[in-house]
Amino acid sequence: MLRNLSLSILILFIARCEHKKEEAISGEMKPPNIVLIFTDDQGYQDVGAFGAQDIPTPHLDKMAKEGVKLTSFYAAQAVCSASRAGLLTGCYPNRIGIHNAFMPDSKIGLNPSETTIAEMLRSKGYATGIFGKWHLGD
Repeated sequence: MLRNLSLSILILFIARCEHKKEEAISGEMKPPNIVLIFTDDQGYQDVGAFGAQDIPTPHLDKMAKEGVKLTSFYAAQAVCSASRAGLLTGCYPNRIGIHNAFMPDSKIGLNPSETTIAEMLRSKGYATGIFGKWHLGD
């Protein structure tokens, strides 16, 4: 059961980046697309690419087949806010002062001085975005 809780991060897909022949020859290789999907309370085999059969997940399965599928990826904490903070910063949540889950309208949360993976990717020319649940403070 603890393993299932620690597996709230299941899928990190790096979508396949197809390079045109002329791009490869000229040395202008584009960086790969990165799609990071973070879910709460998801078990290891809750997606078809990892063995689920009861709920179809064709789009996620296609991304797993065409991209990179990581199979040993664990959550930093068993609660959503702390897990997200660990994933986004690369730090243990306790080290950056996040021990519990924050409510959506929380005035406290992830310290703005923490560097996130999105900021690092933007510094390398990536466009970034987040959709859905945040729970790291306003």
